[in-house]
Amino acid sequence: MTRIVVLTGAGISAESGVPTFRGAEGLWEGHRIEDVATPEAFEADPDTVQRFYDARRRALRTVGPNAAHRALARLESAYGSELLVVTQNVDDLHERAGSIRLIHMHGELRRARCTACGARPRWDDDLADRPPCPVCRRPALRPDVVWFGEMPYELARIEEAVVACDVFCAIGTSGAVYPAAGYAALASAFGAHTVELNLEPTDAVVPFDEARTGLASEAVPAWVDEMLARRAT
Repeated sequence: MTRIVVLTGAGISAESGVPTFRGAEGLWEGHRIEDVATPEAFEADPDTVQRFYDARRRALRTVGPNAAHRALARLESAYGSELLVVTQNVDDLHERAGSIRLIHMHGELRRARCTACGARPRWDDDLADRPPCPVCRRPALRPDVVWFGEMPYELARIEEAVVACDVFCAIGTSGAVYPAAGYAALASAFGAHTVELNLEPTDAVVPFDEARTGLASEAVPAWVDEMLARRAT
């Protein structure tokens, strides 16, 4: 048995046309991060925040998974329960490519979260017009996106998988946002082989055993092919 944890970041979806927030001058699609991605921003100006995520949700319909997403779905088909994908992305491109064993640690753009009752319903429509929660009927929905200063989802399950894995692969992530940035070092401390697939190597606190550079749509399928060949022997 070879247990694999794959951590994906914005770089895997960038080739599909999904913008990353670490753009020019620290702007995210023309907005300062602190104006659209913090609880304080939502409290101060909920209309702007809702409109921002409504636009991102609509834009998500215009893009699709790329070869990197599809390659990871192929890997899951072969490894099954031995593979877990942990994504920092809020898009649904992994799901659309066919991945099932998946954790969205930073939430999902196609879900809403009710601040009144805690429900997290699937959601594809706008939120700016204050629709009622389908569970409690109160107009208290916000994007189900983990903002800066909030706790990511399923941290205990993620840490358990990272500690137990034999191979840890980070794809398209900056290595700058914790706790995700610490997972490679944690995996390495427990004996896992660590691999980084990125446009350029990151300044990891604990160096990866392998660091491969290139587009995700090329590097990920190549790595997956190697893992599948290893599985077949």
